[in-house]
Formats: sequence, structure tokens, C-alpha cells
Amino acid sequence: MIALLGFLTIGVFLVLTMTRKVSVLTALVLVPIVAALAGGFGSEVGKMTLDGLIKVAPTGIMIAFAVLYFSLMIDTGLFDPLIRGILRAAKDDPLRIAVGTAVITMCVALDGDGASTFLITVSALLPVYKRLGMSPLVLTGVVALGAGVMNMVPWGGPTARAMAVLKLDSSQVFTPVLPAMAAGIAWVLVASYLIGRRERSRLGTVSLPEQPQVVGDGPGTPLAPPRRHPALTAFNLVLTLVLLVALVLQLMPLPVLFVVGFAIALLVNHPTWDKQQELLEKHGKSVVLVTTMIFAAGVFTGILTGTKMINQMAATFVDVIPDSLGGHLPVLVAITSMPLSLVFTPDSYYFGVLPVLAQTAGGFGIESAEIARAAILGQMTTGFPLSPLTAATFILVGMSGVQLGQHQRFIFGWAFATTAVMTVVALLTGAISL
Repeated sequence: MIALLGFLTIGVFLVLTMTRKVSVLTALVLVPIVAALAGGFGSEVGKMTLDGLIKVAPTGIMIAFAVLYFSLMIDTGLFDPLIRGILRAAKDDPLRIAVGTAVITMCVALDGDGASTFLITVSALLPVYKRLGMSPLVLTGVVALGAGVMNMVPWGGPTARAMAVLKLDSSQVFTPVLPAMAAGIAWVLVASYLIGRRERSRLGTVSLPEQPQVVGDGPGTPLAPPRRHPALTAFNLVLTLVLLVALVLQLMPLPVLFVVGFAIALLVNHPTWDKQQELLEKHGKSVVLVTTMIFAAGVFTGILTGTKMINQMAATFVDVIPDSLGGHLPVLVAITSMPLSLVFTPDSYYFGVLPVLAQTAGGFGIESAEIARAAILGQMTTGFPLSPLTAATFILVGMSGVQLGQHQRFIFGWAFATTAVMTVVALLTGAISL
């Protein structure tokens, strides 16, 4: 009976969110509460909800301050010299432009926000592509590859959701897949080289404008680089590098690192109250959107866990799945993760499907963290810039002037190959098992 209630809860959640009958936040909170009341758990709803909120609190804090930190760094123009330098080095070679596009995208994507990544990279590079006569599909394709692999960072949507819903931390989910992510980054560079070589063969040598466009407010709109004192830029660079090293080495809990890092960066870059308030107001909307979703997910998973719905659903799956197949769940999840980005929204997959997969895997002696690692190798990471279920995808194709179907056909194979490469490395390093 509890298993059936759990399946109905997941089903109703998926239907409501995928048909956009209600917002994801509303469904995450109200659907499990109604299910718990229907199942006779009314007196325990408060405690189960609070337990779920407490579990996801560190993840919500980390994401909030990570978004603020990297948004601040982008505002200060920390990455602008890199962008201009890459464009100068590329000169009139479409191959170099393609590889440079990948590097720029992966740097900008450090903020974990796909929409802002596409806005910045397309604004900076579309004028160059148009002047050279390069296909805008090359731009959207290479940007998609770079943004996809970088969406695995712990403060990005997929990894954050996986950690929140399974009550894990970055040392359990993200750190073990770092070698796989590095391989994915290397593959993106190789893929952009191959795509660029094909474009160079099509176009030959062309002429680049003497003053390449840099980051602007829209396509074709140049923006003069922010006038920053060299010492301040150097400080921001050192602070960011130290923060990234500390994250990898786990010198302190991730939420603490980002809270402290952002406070220092805010004080140094915006020493007055007015400027600090202006920055918080500018990026507050993004922070609220992502953190409220994480806390709503805490309500969802807290109730499904407290009522034992997930346990019972997993037991049902264990009874159905053959033993010979159950042991291969991690690699199966990894291989299917990227294509399923075209079917499931990140919320429906990570909040609705992943907990059941993880609990099912537990019945075969597989840790839930392993299933989480397998999922982030493709589900709304390499797959999100192709998915019609994310608004950011339409920003990418809309600003570039290409059709979604053309974009998907052009880059699907390359994106799936990114997941395949990372899956192989994850298997070799033991992040997931075969």
C-alpha cells in the first residue's frame, strides 16, 4: 500500500510539473503533504518536513553563495581579459575560434547558471562568427558542449539536486567524478577542434575584424572592459584560484568556503554599503529561485523518506529487476542519463526518478552516491543545452538564430560522446561500477 502511494505521489508530481499545471516548487511541497495525509501520516508531517529541510540546508547555503560569488566575479570583468586574449590568439582561423569558444564557455560557466553563460558567450562571439561567415550551429554546438560538462559543478543545478534529494555532500558525489569531468573537458576541446577543422575546410582563411567584440548586453553589442585597478583584478584572480583549490581539497565544508569567499570578495570589490546592496539586489532573484527550489525538494524527500514510500518503492523494483541486471544499474543510469534530458526536466528526474533508482540500487548493495554520480554524467549536464525542457536552451538557439531541431541534430552525437567518455573514465577510476 505504501509503495503504491509512493508511485502515485511520484506520478502526480511528474504529470503536474511536465504539463506545467503548477510550478515545480508548489508540486514539491503540496503533493507529498497531501499524499502523507492520505496515507494516515498527518501527525508526523511536521517533523518529516523539518527533517528534510534540515538535511538540505547546507546545500541551499552553498548554492546561494556560489551563485553570488561567481556572478560578482563576472560583473567585475575577471574573465574579460581571457575572452579578449583568446579572440586575439584565434585571429582569422575558424578552428581556433571554435576551440576558443569552448574555453570561453567553460570559464564563464563557472557560475553554474546556463542562462547567463549563454547570454555572455553568444553576446561576445556571435558578431565574430557573423563577420567570419562561420555557421551559427558551430557556435551553439560548441557552447552547448562547454556549458554541459561544466554544469557538473557542485553549485550547478543537477549536482545540487542530486546531493539534496539523496542527502549527500560534494565529497560523496562530485569529488569522485573529478577525473571523469576532466576527461569530459578534454573531450570538449577535442570535439571543438574537430568541429572547427571541418568549418575551416568549408570556409578556408577569412578575415577577423581588428577589434573583436567582447562581452555585451546583447548580440552585436560591444561593451568596453570594466576599468578595474590591476591590483584588484589580481586579487580576484588569486581569491578565485584559492577558493577552487580549497574546494577540491575540501579544506573546509563547501558552504563555509563560499560564504567566506563571497564576503571577502564583496568587501574588497564593493566596499560601500550602497554598492553591496546594489549587487545583492541585482542577483538576488537568481539566488531566490534556486535556493527555494532546493528547500522545497527537502520537503519532498523528507516526507517520502519519513513515510518509507521510497523504501517500499525500491523494494518493489528489486523484486522485479533481475539480479543479473540490478548490479549494472550505475552504468545503465550513466549511459541513459544524457538522452533522458530530452524527456525529463531536471526537477522531475532528480526529485522524482533518482531517489527510486538510488533506493533500488541499495537493494543490490550499491551506494546511493554511486547512482548520483552516474546521473550527473549526463542528465541535464551534457544534455541540458539540447533539451526543450529548459528555458536556457531557447536563449542559446534564439540569440544565435538557429532552429532547435537543427541544433539538436548537429550536436547530439558530440554531447552523447561526452557522457560516454566520462562514463568510461568513471568506470576506470571506480567512481561508478560496471
